[in-house]
Amino acid sequence: MSSYTSHHSVANLLGRVLWDIVWIFLFRPSPAWVFGWRRLLLRCFGGRIADGALVYPSVRVWAPWNLEIEELGCLGRGVNCYCVGRVFIGAHSTVSQKSELCTAGHDIADPGMRLITRPIRIERYAWVASGAFISPGVAVGEGAVVAARACVVKDVPAWTVVGGNPARFIKRRVLHRAKRG
Repeated sequence: MSSYTSHHSVANLLGRVLWDIVWIFLFRPSPAWVFGWRRLLLRCFGGRIADGALVYPSVRVWAPWNLEIEELGCLGRGVNCYCVGRVFIGAHSTVSQKSELCTAGHDIADPGMRLITRPIRIERYAWVASGAFISPGVAVGEGAVVAARACVVKDVPAWTVVGGNPARFIKRRVLHRAKRG
């Protein structure tokens, strides 16, 4: 029989217990349109959340102190932000509903399966579409699009579209100029 010892500090464990209580009673039941309240709660737990950031009430955040969201960054309904390591969401970026941001895994070469954490960066103007999975250590470049249900295990270059499992290059993302009438 093996024993398990957490590599997290007591302060980390207590912080997550307190955060879970706040999430259950104050964050999760808040109306969808009360973004300022949820920004405040995340900030109280060390999150670096810009004014105008949009975090929906059904979003699960593992450790708010590891989360940074810039102006108009969005975590959509049902997103699981497993931020054991740092997660950065750039300005005007969207992580759509039911997507997974996972910053931790296990060292499969270690008999004890030691926990490994690596940050996730989603740069400005990027879009992670519905149900996508972003692996530890992945950077989604500026303006990039991750297609729905994609499994991203490598960095996504700026202004590209990727999709599939594992995610592969589909095409370059080109913005059209707005028509003036």
